Amino acid sequence: MALFSDSSAADAAGQADGLPRARASAVGIDGAKVAGFVREALEAGLDLHAVMLHRDGHVAVDAAWWPYRTDTPRVMHSVAKSVTACAIGLALAEKRFALTDKVVSFFPEHLPSVVDDKLAAMTVEDLLTMRTGHAAETSGALWRGSDESWIAKFFGIPITHPPGGAYVYTSAASYMLAAILSRTTGQTLHDYLKPRLFEPLGITGETWDIGSDGINPGGNGLTFKPVDLLKLGALHAQNGVWNGQRLLPADWVARATRAHSEGGYGYHWVVRPDGSYSALGLFVQMATVFPEAGATLVVVGAIDGSEKIAPFIDRWMPQAFDGGSPQGDAALDAALADLHHTRPLNSVRANTPRLVDGVTYRLEDNLVGARTVRVDFQPDACVFTLVDASGEHAITAGRQTWIAGVTDMPGRDLHHGYALQGARVLAGAEQVNETTTRLTWIFPDTAFRDTVWCRFEGERLTLTRTVNVNSSALAWPELTGTAERSLEQK
Repeated sequence: MALFSDSSAADAAGQADGLPRARASAVGIDGAKVAGFVREALEAGLDLHAVMLHRDGHVAVDAAWWPYRTDTPRVMHSVAKSVTACAIGLALAEKRFALTDKVVSFFPEHLPSVVDDKLAAMTVEDLLTMRTGHAAETSGALWRGSDESWIAKFFGIPITHPPGGAYVYTSAASYMLAAILSRTTGQTLHDYLKPRLFEPLGITGETWDIGSDGINPGGNGLTFKPVDLLKLGALHAQNGVWNGQRLLPADWVARATRAHSEGGYGYHWVVRPDGSYSALGLFVQMATVFPEAGATLVVVGAIDGSEKIAPFIDRWMPQAFDGGSPQGDAALDAALADLHHTRPLNSVRANTPRLVDGVTYRLEDNLVGARTVRVDFQPDACVFTLVDASGEHAITAGRQTWIAGVTDMPGRDLHHGYALQGARVLAGAEQVNETTTRLTWIFPDTAFRDTVWCRFEGERLTLTRTVNVNSSALAWPELTGTAERSLEQK
């Protein structure tokens, strides 16, 4: 269901996540304006996966396009930063440390042999506002998977400007906030927040990666549901109060969500000139709060840059809170009518699958470390198996209907550094022409969708793998291989 009345589906959704549902018009939302936002974003080619809208204690829009859902886990990337900010606000209220405390004071064992004046001057607040004095960003993908101390890595980053000055976005600052919290509380960031934030909000099943120092990264690595992201935004829209219980200090919410630099950055919240503010993750995992309207918009997708969705939010959303009508509800119903339309799988007739079925191809040396590939064609499925130094990895794709499975198929370099171990995957196989099979792997808990082209020509296989969005490479180098036994034996 995308819009809600007194239906059993709406009741079931509300019972599952604890959020009451309502029609958009019932909470003063113009559904026609929301429909305009969705329609124009899709017409512009933006890959929306889910949209949710909350106001006056009710979810008015809960929309997810096939095969995505709002009630299943999602890798949220830098949304984690805004969650980390909640922990810092709570720890400050508990007097665990102060905004003016120096970062070097917490980790004497990790300091370089010479601590210059700029490093010595950096404070907790400088980390929160991303005014560390660093010259460039340190992406979360850069340290992910490293066994070295990330704290020591942070202290090794050159400081070129006095801290507290220029704003430079960097996940390294968020990591150090998590490290400071762990040092002063004796708990991981995740464990600290569990009883203070996650449990009161009814957030369950969330996970948070652990870095080499036994510390949650702070700036990334958090996986929870889109509806949980909605709760984070709604909590701030309600000035830190949830179901009558104060979870965050009101003064903290106010300070965290106002700009502290020309870059429009708060305390790990992105603040916009109109006063709205966002928890924002890579590829647009976003909760935007409109404080004057008391409303929260969640957008989850696979979009290369939030600047691509921002014009549509600006055009449609502020005026969407001027009041609703049954006609607006009907317009939104119509805009969301095709949410669950399954993408069809289309194949041409070809002999190639029969000829190459079960043949192992020995790959030439390549940069991704793949050794062999085998494709097994079954009447209704296609099993792709790749072998590398870590072992055998397989995905079963449906030839008539999509097949859901779990995989550890390598591809960290295409997925912003995430290995996706035990990842859910939805896979489909299509015969494009006489020589080419196309595999599509959708990882519904992420923004990523991979396309693999297998071209069989005689004894040779040419393999191309691409991804829809990424922070770096969008494709593997082309892989080529030779059949280990002659196809004439088939």
